Amino acid sequence: MAHPPSDSADERILVVRNRYIGDTLLAIPFLRNLRRNFPNATIDVLVDPGSGSVLSECPYKDELIPWQRPAAVKGVLPRSLSNILENASRLKARGYTRTYLLKRSFSSSLLVWLAGIPHRVGGRFQGRSPLLTRSVPIADTRHEAEHFLDLLRGDGLEVDDGHNENWASEQAAHRAAEVIADLPSGRRLVFIAPKATNTIREWPLDRMAAAADWLVAHQDSEICFCGAPRDIAAHESIRDLMQPEHRQHVHDFSKDLRLAETGAFLAKMDLYLGVDTGLAHLAASFGTPVAVLFGPSNPNQWHPWGTACEVVRGRHLRQGWSHRLSQRWAEQSQTELRWPLGEASMNDISVEQVTQAASRLLAVDSPQAPLEPTFPQRSRSPMPIGS
Repeated sequence: MAHPPSDSADERILVVRNRYIGDTLLAIPFLRNLRRNFPNATIDVLVDPGSGSVLSECPYKDELIPWQRPAAVKGVLPRSLSNILENASRLKARGYTRTYLLKRSFSSSLLVWLAGIPHRVGGRFQGRSPLLTRSVPIADTRHEAEHFLDLLRGDGLEVDDGHNENWASEQAAHRAAEVIADLPSGRRLVFIAPKATNTIREWPLDRMAAAADWLVAHQDSEICFCGAPRDIAAHESIRDLMQPEHRQHVHDFSKDLRLAETGAFLAKMDLYLGVDTGLAHLAASFGTPVAVLFGPSNPNQWHPWGTACEVVRGRHLRQGWSHRLSQRWAEQSQTELRWPLGEASMNDISVEQVTQAASRLLAVDSPQAPLEPTFPQRSRSPMPIGS
């Protein structure tokens, strides 16, 4: 049974979704559904200071609370425990009545238990956690966004279709429009993301350059880059590897746009083409078609959510015992997998696979994400992104 909306004013809810950009963005459908069930509650989200900024315009939350965790505590057990205790004390003072753990880790469970939050809901692969009051089963055959929504379902709350959405501030949208105005008109805009936090997810730069050449020559495209400062060298290498006559159609905005502005910029792209990284999820949240290259990651769990997408993988999959076990479970439970389980090498992906995927997406007029939040805003007015 869903929680009665009339009771929600007494609820103070903490959502824990720290760490990576992509994981954090996938919390948006969860937050919308949480707000639907608790329209008058206080809903705060515990985030990492950097990646958490992607939720800054989300109208379904009240406050973003940074997990104050200096880099020095990583890998040092006594300091890590001390840091958890400090943050737990800070959270306890806020008087939360319930929490949902979208980050599946012992440290997150310990944090909310020490914070004294009486109702604690989290996911589990097997067994029950003594630190949680409700453990919801999860499976790696389901998408991560569905894992999050399963926490609400497991807690007896109603959930909608789980569609994706995002917003940009007026300032971010204006800045993105300024940048796009300087690009040649009448040509397709393709955002390319070649870098990932883990190098085994990256595709050889010479093949990315060949794909970019094809986009310029056969799809009348302008190639756009926008990443972290450390990515600029890779962007320059791709440009240098392209045909000389195509290099004038390459633009790098890594020094010009902040993360919030990159979202507004991605919303205006005709296509995202790149590796499995947070920018793929950022593009998807704004309804931009995404062609994403997968290697070791599981696309059933991590493919772009709620947008037109093409998953490109190598043809040779290596299955470990965990993949075979999950595959057998899926067969026994009659769960239909969109992609077979297993790890592929990025080196097995051909240029032709990528250009064919890009061609299919560019041939379709894909609807963009909803222009307005699908639940009434309470106090803020982020600017919707339109076409």
